[in-house]
Amino acid sequence: MPNFADEDPRYRQAKREALLGIGLLLCNFAWWFGFAYGLGSRPVSQYGYVLGFPDWFFYSCVLGYPVFAALTAIVVRYLFRPVPFEEEGGDRK
Repeated sequence: MPNFADEDPRYRQAKREALLGIGLLLCNFAWWFGFAYGLGSRPVSQYGYVLGFPDWFFYSCVLGYPVFAALTAIVVRYLFRPVPFEEEGGDRK
């Protein structure tokens, strides 16, 4: 049985894009975990506040969402490529 992943460049591109998505996910989790548990593990009396939110919540949840939404848009815009769905060499109608 032939290994289509080695023959078709679309599989290589799909794998690359999947790895980019997983990388973004892991970075988002590290951001969230770092701020939520890094800043949130202090006693409540030592919390700082940003716009009325505890600093750990603001940086992990409120600021993290637009940062990673923008990073995702940038990655999709500049690193993802259109992939044709038609099989190579075939004119199917």
